Amino acid sequence: MSVWCRGVRGATTATANTREAILEATRDLLAHIIAANAMEPDDVASAILTTTPDLDAEFPALAARQLGWTHVALLCGHDMQVPGALTQCIRILIHWNTTKRADEIVHVYVRGAEVLRPERALKTLEDQQASRSPSD
Repeated sequence: MSVWCRGVRGATTATANTREAILEATRDLLAHIIAANAMEPDDVASAILTTTPDLDAEFPALAARQLGWTHVALLCGHDMQVPGALTQCIRILIHWNTTKRADEIVHVYVRGAEVLRPERALKTLEDQQASRSPSD
């Protein structure tokens, strides 16, 4: 079985520019990505976490450390300032060593970040049930 380094993307938004809000939103996003992909920290090569310039109260990488990613190479940065872009946004790109094919990777967009990639938005159980027709 071959192992590839795959990119896993995700995004979320923080409720405020506070340490607590940034860490909580990042931990939540990472928890969704980890669960959706059955990801183990030892298989993660590195991750790049970015925030929009309006979020500067804490490094979002701290949330990954709090989840046990102590030996993963992490880098934080700010996104480009594009007029009209989503604000208070935290994005992540994880470089993951896996046997999964690219089309099996689950990218996660939650908490208002679904507008960035609607086709990749994480569907909650309630969303899935609501989208089913009565004959399903």
